[in-house]
Amino acid sequence: MSKGMFITIEGPEGAGKTSVIQKIAYTLKEKGYRVTATREPGGISISEQIREVILNKENTEMDGRTEALLYAAARRQHLVEKVVPALDAGEIVLCDRFIDSSLAYQGHARGLGIEEVYEINQFAINEVMPELTLLFDVRPEVGLARIQAHQEREVNRLDLESLNFHQKVREGYLLLAEKFSERIVQINAEKPFDDVYNESISCILSKMSK
Repeated sequence: MSKGMFITIEGPEGAGKTSVIQKIAYTLKEKGYRVTATREPGGISISEQIREVILNKENTEMDGRTEALLYAAARRQHLVEKVVPALDAGEIVLCDRFIDSSLAYQGHARGLGIEEVYEINQFAINEVMPELTLLFDVRPEVGLARIQAHQEREVNRLDLESLNFHQKVREGYLLLAEKFSERIVQINAEKPFDDVYNESISCILSKMSK
């Protein structure tokens, strides 16, 4: 049985990742591929419980290192319980956020250091990395305005951070896109949904054909 493919979709708050992932998963299934679409933090029971702690709006006193460690713990459990078994079964795994989120949010925006947070996560992921990462780039003013307009979406602790924090998150992502240019493809997520979807599915199908 052939090994699967691990694809992650990253981006700041309000980048529209979830909707595009759903359509990508549908398209790939229509083409006959077996697909697992999941998210971080979460995707399985233990990680979803950790997610509730991390994103709880009441937990405003949470230390940045505590936050980074909780994300890494959720990531580890999700990886061994859901992602790796799916990959071993030959499936395409589409994951909404992975290690790059920790590097951008905690490493850069929280000021803990990208390399320092990378080291924490190396212990968690044990060298499992995505073969392709789509970075949905959106200015924080645009992303946060989308969240405010989309009332059905959960508002979490990170949504309540200052505009300066979200600007640093985007800055962190752009630094990562330069650092890991062989893996990360940057997509302008301020474009209409269909444009973002078409560019995303094109990148994925191109990667799969190699």
